[in-house]
Amino acid sequence: MSDITEKFAALGDPTRFAIVERLMNDGAQPAGALLDVADISAPAISRHLKVLRESGVIRQTVDKQRRIYSVNPTAMGAINDWVISHEDFWKTSLERLAAILEEDK
Repeated sequence: MSDITEKFAALGDPTRFAIVERLMNDGAQPAGALLDVADISAPAISRHLKVLRESGVIRQTVDKQRRIYSVNPTAMGAINDWVISHEDFWKTSLERLAAILEEDK
């Protein structure tokens, strides 16, 4: 898998996406603070964090016995660059969809 596809694959899971959203909105968090993003166990959250970390979407730092997680700005920049590079495709597709919906009225 290419670097960008690994990032999208990691974000394709709703729980992992919610974790990244939390980290983007609230900043760096210890794993324990992320337990409420989904109704799953602490070990399951740890597995999701591992996938995100291995894909490069998040970073982990160690503070004594706590693991602190934060969004990796380089990874988010790569995702943003990919989305922007496909902007014309999305714009054209949405315009076609709008035309079809208008016809259906």
